[in-house]
Amino acid sequence: MNVLIIQTAFIGDVVLSTPLIEKVRDAYPEGRITYVTTPVGASILRNNPNLEEIIEYDKRGEHKGIRGLMALGKRLKYKNFDLVICPHRYLRSSLLAWLTGCNRRLGYDNAAGKFLFTEKIHYDKDKHEVEKLLSFVKGNESKRYEIKLYPGRKERESIEKIWRDRNIEGKKVVTIAPGSKWFTKKWPVEYFNDLIERLGKRDDIVMVFIGGNDELFLNIKETKNTVNLIGETNLLEVAEIARRSDIVLTNDSSPIHIASAWPETHIVAIFGATVKELGFFPWSLNSQVIENKGLPCRPCGLHGGKKCPKGHFKCMLDLKPEMVMEKIEKKLNEIKR
Repeated sequence: MNVLIIQTAFIGDVVLSTPLIEKVRDAYPEGRITYVTTPVGASILRNNPNLEEIIEYDKRGEHKGIRGLMALGKRLKYKNFDLVICPHRYLRSSLLAWLTGCNRRLGYDNAAGKFLFTEKIHYDKDKHEVEKLLSFVKGNESKRYEIKLYPGRKERESIEKIWRDRNIEGKKVVTIAPGSKWFTKKWPVEYFNDLIERLGKRDDIVMVFIGGNDELFLNIKETKNTVNLIGETNLLEVAEIARRSDIVLTNDSSPIHIASAWPETHIVAIFGATVKELGFFPWSLNSQVIENKGLPCRPCGLHGGKKCPKGHFKCMLDLKPEMVMEKIEKKLNEIKR
């Protein structure tokens, strides 16, 4: 069986698809699985033992525009796939699935290009995103498929050196991810700084800051027990940091899903404009979501937005630092070192 998975959305969407990869492998143990994703998506999937090939779809470079899409489609057609699975609901991905020429193309029944699929999978909005993805393949429905990431030797050694050089070994580690692509998904920086100041009074912990280049412009407070790695790590290094962390504090963003790969890491996720019911809450059972449940205006969108539509931003402003501090301290005090 020659299987292709197409997912060219955000990093978190790619991470959430790793249980699907494993289920496809279980369904076709002798099969060949190829994955088409963005260059950044390819970087988080590296070393996955269930994938024979990862093909980068560079929408802004080599494969830009319709000509680039056609060129990639032609390349994929030569591979003679028996099955194409396309969880991405945007038209471009549906077109790419069709261009493969495969006779069996699966996509969601609410995808923009659903008419290009030979089989439509019901998009059950009441399920977690992982459960939705798993519905593409029949198999062991009683098995709980987990998110799995595979930092390689290079990533492990890189983070090991940081842990050694910064005397992190033996300390309780709270990793903090203050960023998000969307403003209404961001807990205020001043709230993060308040929390960092409170945690900075403890001698038994180290706070590690993670994020991409966009987060370099956040005015995050540093104390004697903080290690700022914002803009300095790749995604598999972030995964290795999450593996070594006791707690990951994050907005509703990709670190939720990256940290969900490690069952021993406790996730504290802050949800503002979005809600758990959209299906993108932590898949890890070792997690909790902090949110303002009393607001009728939530959610105001699937991905959040550039500003609060109501102008009050209560979904985040009402989640005070002391509320989050209480949750983190309770968990820290349960950890024995």
